[in-house]
Parts: sequence; structure tokens; C-alpha cells
Amino acid sequence: MGETRFKCGLEAVLAILGGKWKPLILFHLASGAKRTGELRKLVTNVSEKMLIQHLKELTEDGVVRRIDFQTVPPHVEYVLTDFGRSLAEVLAPLCAWGTRHTSEVAAIVRNRECAPEVA
Repeated sequence: MGETRFKCGLEAVLAILGGKWKPLILFHLASGAKRTGELRKLVTNVSEKMLIQHLKELTEDGVVRRIDFQTVPPHVEYVLTDFGRSLAEVLAPLCAWGTRHTSEVAAIVRNRECAPEVA
């Protein structure tokens, strides 16, 4: 395979965080280890299938570590790696921006939902 080159650092970030739910998963894991069920409650509206898929991808990419306690019933937790923690840290300003602009973003989303689709 050829060497992957990114024209912009944001492309590198999106190569890891591509997917609707991955930034939210990282945000919630930044506060500490979580079980799958905890993440399902915190990342609202994510399907079980998508949550598991994103956790698997984040684990394979070295962003998240899966800890299997080898118990019955199964007890599995997910925690950020150092690499993942460094990525989660840069999400904090985005979260702050979203908090500051919640009403504007909500209006944009409402306008999108009401706008007729262009063929």
C-alpha cells in the first residue's frame, strides 16, 4: 500500500473520528472508564450495533483500550489510551463552543429539517 498523506491535520483527525458517534464516545470516556451500558445511556440515540462498531474501531485504532475482566456475567470496560486522551483533550474546546452556541445550532437544525429537499 502507498503512504497515506494528509493535506491538513484535520484530515488526520477525521480519519480517526469519522463517524457520528465517535467524538461523543471519546468525550464521555474522557471522564473515566465506562461499561458498554453506561456509554449507551450517555451517547443518546446511538444503536447498540453502531456503539459496538465504533468502540471496536476506536480500539483497533489505539484510541480506546478494552478491558475484559473475564467474569461471568461478562464485565467489560472501555478506557482511553494516552493517544485517545490527547485526542479527547482537543474536543473540549469544541464542546465549549457548542455549549456557547446551542441556541444558534438548534435553530440551524430546525431550519434544515423544515427546508424542502432539493432534487
